[in-house]
Amino acid sequence: MSGTLFVVATPLGNLGDLSPRAAETLRGVAVVAAEDTRRTRPLLAHIDAHARLLSYHAHSPPSRQDAILDALAAGADVALVTDAGTPTISDPGATLVAAARAAGVPVVVVPGPSAVTAALSGAGLAADRYTFLGFVPRKGADRTRMLAQIAASPVTVVVFEAANRLATLLADLVAAVGGGRLVTVARELTKVHEEFRAGTLDALAGYYAAHEPRGEVTVVIAGAPIPAAEERDEAALQDEARRLLAQGMTRRDAARHLADAFGLSRNAAYELVASL
Repeated sequence: MSGTLFVVATPLGNLGDLSPRAAETLRGVAVVAAEDTRRTRPLLAHIDAHARLLSYHAHSPPSRQDAILDALAAGADVALVTDAGTPTISDPGATLVAAARAAGVPVVVVPGPSAVTAALSGAGLAADRYTFLGFVPRKGADRTRMLAQIAASPVTVVVFEAANRLATLLADLVAAVGGGRLVTVARELTKVHEEFRAGTLDALAGYYAAHEPRGEVTVVIAGAPIPAAEERDEAALQDEARRLLAQGMTRRDAARHLADAFGLSRNAAYELVASL
């Protein structure tokens, strides 16, 4: 019989957030596939776990995934962990999970810390619906498209950003979204210097232009306000639809965005897009 692939969430920073089940799992597996073994080794030592560590990250050669699958096929249990938080959430691992399942290997999730949910919990913004977009592209058309997606999103958006690029991101969001949109910057979640700073994009762009942050950063941006029916302008709706299509969206996706952003019915939004 094959082993089991355990997808194990690990602390963002505070070791007290490691669940008893996660600790028990890490002590019981034969192999831990870690994004960075230098980060995971102290965690294993902390809980007296002695699994064999294998490096497995976004740039690992295909042979490393094959070695993990071979270990599973031979009956060894394997735990997949990332540097911090939940594996496969803007981190490597999805292809391994898919390959393991395709090979008939049982996949068991051991849930726990996540920077996305931690930031949403403390942001003070609506979280009944939200979109997670991962790391913002550094430049080019991909960055422009993501900024436009954030601007049009009717629901709260969560992104990751490197600390040294936060001020630039906030300035670009002011240009794309408008300075009055509410935003929360969550920094160093669960760690000694944890910080939540909330306000308008204008205010936070100004603050972080003068105070360069350190550590891990998660940004939570409020969704676009839905205009009242009397404020909708047909020409403006058409302009927005053309802009979405020009960014490469399909007609169906553009219609969905229009419906959510402007309170249109899905049918009305699709008819508008299809008429262009």
